[in-house]
Amino acid sequence: MIVTDSPKVNGNGIAPNMSVAASPAVLRPRRLRLNPTLRRMVRETTLTPADFILPLFVRYGRVQRAPISSMPGQFQLTVDQLAAEACEIADLGIPAVILFGIPAEKDAAGSDNYNPDGIVPQAIRAIKDAAPELIVISDMCFCEYTDHGHCGLINRPGEAHYHAHLPEGYLLNDPTRDLLARASAVHAQAGADIIAPSGMVDGMVAAIRAGLDGEGFEHVSIMSYAVKSASGFYGPFREAAESPPAFGDRSQYQMDPANRREALKEAALDVAEGADLLIVKPALPYLDILAALRERHRLPLAAYQVSGEYAMLHAAAANGWIDLRRCALESLISIKRAGADMILTYFAKDAARWVLEG
Repeated sequence: MIVTDSPKVNGNGIAPNMSVAASPAVLRPRRLRLNPTLRRMVRETTLTPADFILPLFVRYGRVQRAPISSMPGQFQLTVDQLAAEACEIADLGIPAVILFGIPAEKDAAGSDNYNPDGIVPQAIRAIKDAAPELIVISDMCFCEYTDHGHCGLINRPGEAHYHAHLPEGYLLNDPTRDLLARASAVHAQAGADIIAPSGMVDGMVAAIRAGLDGEGFEHVSIMSYAVKSASGFYGPFREAAESPPAFGDRSQYQMDPANRREALKEAALDVAEGADLLIVKPALPYLDILAALRERHRLPLAAYQVSGEYAMLHAAAANGWIDLRRCALESLISIKRAGADMILTYFAKDAARWVLEG
């Protein structure tokens, strides 16, 4: 039997009866922060360009890069501008873009969204011709396309789909779901790799899956905005996508920001309906939701760093209050640390350059 007088240590590397003062060598985590090389060696979470998905806003017309005033460095692009843009994105190592279309005309049903020659199908084809390796995600919603700015068919007197027993202004769930399936097949036909339904319409994933499969697009993935809150952080997006609601807000279908358990339920429903990937939107104010979903589901998980998050960082930097690069990267690393496998962010091109520079 070997006898030793060395004290046993607990899981923290500290002997139960050993005081901190008596064992300073045990409690010096700073040793591994001594220099940049050591910090890189022990870094738990890292960013690469492959983590990012860049949102793009596409409009009709020619030779236009219309600046979005509330989102510095972001533009509404015409289709003829997409080839150069796609090649730049691919060259940076960013694997995917997500498209938001701005129609020339809007109507009650958002018909440009399911027009085979609509703005997003045109954009998909242009990007695929220029950079076939780039993954093209189609944001599947109707708010940009409807004359009322809501995410589907609205119950209004005079409309063919009006129901007198339902509240006026109510978003009609099942008819909207059917249109989402129809538009998804149109975008898949144009070459979209992933459909991303974002309206928080009940049953949208199952309906889109059935619609895609029924048209022979069983290989096209669904990236569901499983948890999308009725957030105040979307303000600049309203300008970018020209999609403010004509009345009310979207709280009747987007999630109450106060509800955590309901967020987990929403995600579980989308998983059961066949979603291939999940999105939490917004990102930074909902890191607790993101982390909880990471613990519960094994699907690839994304978070959307939305327009308000982007605009606030730019505004603070413009006032000299923060270092934009440092704070943008810190915000992105926090999103990944919380559990995101990928991040939809308007910083994608800048962040890709920054992480490549080291």
